[in-house]
Amino acid sequence: QVQLVESGGGLVQAGDSLRLSCAASGQTFSNYNMGWFRQAPGKEREFVASIMRSGGSTSYTDSVKGRFTISRDNAKNTVYLQMFSLKPEDTAVYYCAANRGVDLPRLPVFIDYWGQGTQVTVSS
Repeated sequence: QVQLVESGGGLVQAGDSLRLSCAASGQTFSNYNMGWFRQAPGKEREFVASIMRSGGSTSYTDSVKGRFTISRDNAKNTVYLQMFSLKPEDTAVYYCAANRGVDLPRLPVFIDYWGQGTQVTVSS
């Protein structure tokens, strides 16, 4: 089992920045591909960003490319999502995800472990 605990969400204004953190425990963190998903009210959970075990490869959904950066610190068992130039449409609950497969799936149904989520609200 892997336990994931997100932090860093909050209420910000459009154009502001925010950094989310996800602390992992229970298994060897470096064995897992990590990622972030988000779910806005009335919408399905969607992929945001992923980072492979070594941190050498990252992937982003098109709407956040150039604004969000995912990173990980395997020594601290933590993955981060740095968000710049936030927009009201970024408002959602953000979930940390972990997977042991070859890649981190973009479909939520294939994710092995989830955090409890942290709310990000961007006001216009």
